[in-house]
Amino acid sequence: MNKQKNFISAVIYVNNSETSINNFLDMLFKVLDSNFEKFEVICVDDASVDNSKKIIKEFSNKPSNVILSIVNMSNYQGVEAAMRAGIDLAIGDFIFEFDDISMDYEANIITKVYEHCIQGFDIVSCGKGNIRSSSKLFYSIFNRHSDTQYALRSETFRIISRRGINRVQSMSINLPYRKAIYSNCGLKIDYIDYIPIYNGDAYKQKHKNPRDTAITALVLFTNIAYKISLTFTLIMMLFTLSSIIYVFIVYLTGNPVAGYTTMMILISGAFFAMFAILAFIIKYLTIILGLIFHKHKYIIEGIEKVT
Repeated sequence: MNKQKNFISAVIYVNNSETSINNFLDMLFKVLDSNFEKFEVICVDDASVDNSKKIIKEFSNKPSNVILSIVNMSNYQGVEAAMRAGIDLAIGDFIFEFDDISMDYEANIITKVYEHCIQGFDIVSCGKGNIRSSSKLFYSIFNRHSDTQYALRSETFRIISRRGINRVQSMSINLPYRKAIYSNCGLKIDYIDYIPIYNGDAYKQKHKNPRDTAITALVLFTNIAYKISLTFTLIMMLFTLSSIIYVFIVYLTGNPVAGYTTMMILISGAFFAMFAILAFIIKYLTIILGLIFHKHKYIIEGIEKVT
């Protein structure tokens, strides 16, 4: 069998993954070694408190023809920042991104994704159709209110060409949600679905604070937060305007206390002006969020070349 000459990088997110990392690395090394002449594996340890790093180092003693590195995050920073750290270190012509190491697919799907990528796509994602209802709701809301070129969907892993990485990095220094940037980078993207298989050793790696990532993505890449804020602002403006009308009705038809009408008009007018200004502030904040993300991408403690 002729091996592919393209240099392959595989970036793996690790966070308290001691029960699954050894099996996943064993599967990945076999697939990559069977199909590619040169490859590297980068494990990004996001401040694990179990034996994940120890297991990775022990595994590094097995293969002899591969570069295996460990990126140690200085503290827990989440999957997005951790994966960016690994991707920045990767030197491959094509980069696999494994955000989690669930083993619910056949190993050969990895090579199928690569083969599909070299058919003219810069980004190819692999995912399963049966996802949680909360994920379906998130992607439904995101795709409805964003202007990304490709609709987002649940993904298990993906491969990106070097051109794709360079394109994405030229678009934004900080990438708070990679999938949204990928889907709107202007390059060709495709998806491959697989039918999940039962695996007794399968382990679903749980990411901390997934809701925070979802909320951040909705705020930065859709206009839903702006619409909600503006809607509430307009409701309050209408309520304030109704109060002004009510004050005039009381003044014309009743016997208000002296000074009541003037005071209420001033208060209601002030609130109306405040909510009007708030509507403009919300719009400006939305624009600013679209231009400026976080001041730093990530903080790493060190990089270890274990083989």
